[in-house]
Amino acid sequence: MDNNIKETQELNIICGRNPVLEAVRSGREIDRLLVAHGTSGGTVTAIIAKCKAKGILIKEISPQKLDYYCGGANHQGVAVFPASQEYSTVEDILNTAKERDEKPFIIICDEIEDPHNLGAIIRTAEASGVHGIIIPKRRSASLNATVAKSASGALEYMKVARVTNIANTIDDLKEQGVWVFGADMDGEDYTKVDFDLPCAIVIGNEGKGIGNLTAKKCDRIISLPMKGKINSLNASVAAGILMYEAVRKRS
Repeated sequence: MDNNIKETQELNIICGRNPVLEAVRSGREIDRLLVAHGTSGGTVTAIIAKCKAKGILIKEISPQKLDYYCGGANHQGVAVFPASQEYSTVEDILNTAKERDEKPFIIICDEIEDPHNLGAIIRTAEASGVHGIIIPKRRSASLNATVAKSASGALEYMKVARVTNIANTIDDLKEQGVWVFGADMDGEDYTKVDFDLPCAIVIGNEGKGIGNLTAKKCDRIISLPMKGKINSLNASVAAGILMYEAVRKRS
């Protein structure tokens, strides 16, 4: 393998100026570009410009951290994380529901940052008949190798759309007749909610829950009863409970 390329199953990363430039040029789905502090000029300028034009997230990090990510390969100051699966669009998700002659059933992940959680949500979503998952471009786990592994093959069958603005996406869904339920504290009992309609369930960040603006955009806030001494569940566990309650109501 060329010393300028380091692609491992764990990190799924491409390092080096020419390999990175060709990966971006090829149209391959890229999650993010990593640039070492102080790296500029020549090929790097072209790489950054192409990534900006494609809307690829660009993150500047220390050279030491990039060394770690690239496992000692000669990265020349740049690396990219390619997606383990191509992203779909929200329209693709809605079309999937139409093709199945079903009411849309969507999961919206509002800043789920742990790739294991996202992978677990994708796995349960596929098993429960969800038509697609929506994630934000920023402050979210992306479709990397860890997510793919945690999803245990479900990523191959699940449409995942990555959007710039979750709040605007919720508005668009509501205009198309989709009811949006946000999972958060102090909402109504989830068992009392009718999921037998076009619906999307919003699952929030592992620590902060769903954002304030996102919560305001939701049609209703729903909650799981907490009988013990802790006041929240793991995001993927909560998502699984809500998905299968929806399955029960939609059967």
